[in-house]
Amino acid sequence: MNAGASPRSENLSADVSPAVLELLRQGAERVLSSPVEWLNKIDNASMRTDSPVAVAEDPVLAAATRRANRGSLTHWALANVEKPGAPVPPYISEDMKSNARELVRHGVPELMFSAAQAAQNAAWNLWMKVAFELTGDPDQLRQLLELSSRSINAFVEANMEGVAAIMHDEREKLIRSSQVDRRELISRVLEGDLASVQRLNVQLKYAVDQPHLAAIIWCEDPNVELSRLESVAGAFARYAGTSEVLTIAANSATLWVWCHAKVPVDLPRMDQYLASLSGVFVTVGSHGSGLDGFRRSHLEAATTQRVFGRLRPKSRIISFDQIRLVSLMSEDPEATRQFVSHTLGDLVLAGAELQQALLTYLCHGCNAAQATRQLHTHRNTLLRRLARAEELLPRPLAENRIHVGAALELLTWSNGQKRPPAG
Repeated sequence: MNAGASPRSENLSADVSPAVLELLRQGAERVLSSPVEWLNKIDNASMRTDSPVAVAEDPVLAAATRRANRGSLTHWALANVEKPGAPVPPYISEDMKSNARELVRHGVPELMFSAAQAAQNAAWNLWMKVAFELTGDPDQLRQLLELSSRSINAFVEANMEGVAAIMHDEREKLIRSSQVDRRELISRVLEGDLASVQRLNVQLKYAVDQPHLAAIIWCEDPNVELSRLESVAGAFARYAGTSEVLTIAANSATLWVWCHAKVPVDLPRMDQYLASLSGVFVTVGSHGSGLDGFRRSHLEAATTQRVFGRLRPKSRIISFDQIRLVSLMSEDPEATRQFVSHTLGDLVLAGAELQQALLTYLCHGCNAAQATRQLHTHRNTLLRRLARAEELLPRPLAENRIHVGAALELLTWSNGQKRPPAG
């Protein structure tokens, strides 16, 4: 909420009438019942920053940011319901601490402050709407906006001072941490450092000159025990036919994983395993060999995680091979939305049944018999659905199969549906 900087003061409400204090209390009560659209605007603003670390595409950072935004808003509002106009004590939640430390590890601590400023600006715009609804008296409105501006600026400033202290402590820990040395070694390798394979084998206790399959395992619960994620990494290696696995704690809720995969990982069994683990997700790269394969497979898993962050599918485990096309096509969300809408027309709103029927048909080379078996339905039922789907398309299917298939692929992942296997 931005309305010009004001220093913190123990006398924020000096010379403010009781009537204005009551308006502030009423406004704070409205904030406590903010509609979801308001909260989403604040979240989107705090994640829309130009940085190498895109908060919106990192599920762990994004989830923590959403909780921190709601917690801060609720804390400020409750304080002003109880004592309108009094200085609001700082609020530094575990989520804020976690994100502060993570952004220090990424080397972009300033992102925490720019995100807080963006969230403050978005919240202030929404607060002004509340203020104008509370009173039409110009003098009362002026006092209300000035008082709330001082209160909000002082509150955010105190929060950021606390965050800065946490970041300072984290930098000190990073300097002393041997675990960070290991992670930094991996980071240099991933960035293309021509490290000695023999030296890496010794330092990592893992042979990098072997075939690899990489994964990223994370949990959106910031309090997850690392041992829980290590267990998931062990299961991932087993379902890839090996016990040779390397894990690196990327942050408190994320593991980078490599294993010497003997066979393609059994995605259905892994998905079944994850079903009993609340909030745990996995993205998988493709197979690679040697140091180049070590790098590439991890970068593919990271790309898949970013797609997950953009599309939020319902699947618990996704491989890069499944989303190669979607990854390329979904980098610009607005362009993606327009492409899907332009290509599919009214089929976008027709429901999963018609969409899945058409996508399955296309995935099986327009072979109705194979599509019928895949969908476990009657041929006539499939033909009726295909006919109805084609009626909803803005252009004939025969003239636009490739674009329709690509648009349905994007829509399937975005809606969390299961993609049919290719024929």
